[in-house]
Amino acid sequence: MTDFLFLAGALAALVGLLLAFSLLRGRRDTRAGEAFDLHVYRDQLKEVERDRARGVIAEEEAERLRTEVSRRLLAADARVSADSAGSDQPKTFGRAVAALIVAAVVGGGFGLYAWLGAPGYGDLSLKTRIARAEEARASRPAQADAEAQVPDQTNAEASAEYRDLVQRLRGAVAERPDDLQGFQLLARSEAALGNYSAAWKAQRRIVEIRGAEANAKDYADLGDMMVLAAGGYVSPEAESAFRQALERDPQNGPARYYLGLSYAQTGRPDRAFRIWDELLRGSAAGDPWVAPVRGQIEAMAQRAGVTDYRLPEMAAPGPGPSREQMRAAEEMDPGARDEMIRGMVSGLSERLMSDGGSVDEWVRLISSLGVLGERERAAEALEAAEAAYEGEAQALERLRGAARDAGALE
Repeated sequence: MTDFLFLAGALAALVGLLLAFSLLRGRRDTRAGEAFDLHVYRDQLKEVERDRARGVIAEEEAERLRTEVSRRLLAADARVSADSAGSDQPKTFGRAVAALIVAAVVGGGFGLYAWLGAPGYGDLSLKTRIARAEEARASRPAQADAEAQVPDQTNAEASAEYRDLVQRLRGAVAERPDDLQGFQLLARSEAALGNYSAAWKAQRRIVEIRGAEANAKDYADLGDMMVLAAGGYVSPEAESAFRQALERDPQNGPARYYLGLSYAQTGRPDRAFRIWDELLRGSAAGDPWVAPVRGQIEAMAQRAGVTDYRLPEMAAPGPGPSREQMRAAEEMDPGARDEMIRGMVSGLSERLMSDGGSVDEWVRLISSLGVLGERERAAEALEAAEAAYEGEAQALERLRGAARDAGALE
């Protein structure tokens, strides 16, 4: 740091001194050249008089030449007089201005660095920044520590009846610790109440019960609930769950989004940007992670040093619930809202089964059925969609990816 300040100060002083020297030196003395011109013009006048006297040139021509040479002589004499008057600038004023220039260059440079820079800090090379980011990742707070800092998120609008049902469900699964369906229902119910800590613990039990059969969606849901419980923070435990999901399905959207978020939170915007950019380019407009990625990726690109990034264009999402339906759903208690969602999913299913639809709509149907726990219906929807898009490799890959996430395809 000291070497940098010394070198910067020396360079600033050198520039200031060069400017001051130019000022103090003043204008270039051109009087010798102008005096020579005067001598030449006077000789020319004498030459014209000699030629007229010898009869070499006529009187009219001699008069014309005298006039022209005299004009040049007067102009040269005026330049000599002007140079004599302006060649000596006030020394005190010049020195004062030169001192001000040096002070402005040196002092201004250090002042600008003090304002924009970070005096006292050592150099932060890319290698150093990466090493510090990895240290931050290794020492970041655990899930329990993060949850302890999050205020209560319980849904105060849930009805007493619904709370009572969830309480009874807790008692039921406590008596039957291997009840997979019971824990699936409990995880969703706890999440609906805002009890995300209890929700991810129920989801963890689902993963334990399923064992080797646990799929990418099971692990992605576990990590998602952990992030919600930690107030949006991706803990080491949540990251581990997302990596487990990606081992089973490298294209799992939620896991890829949250993995990118974990890098963004620990000083690696370069990795976060790459993950999110690849995720965005391979996603449909209606995928739930698209909106948060699009909302953050431009700032992430700037942090990663990508200054010319442009968001990829995406197809408009397929038809979904109206604003009125969304507002009505927000005002319902969790049980009624669940019924409304099931009704909307059933309506979408009936329409696609009878009239067909876009790949995005089939993906949305399969994903929705998986969220509702209706894996058999999700498998039926996949079969119908595969028949509709037979031979279209890209569409089939998206459909099967949605089915894997929904637990309808191993």
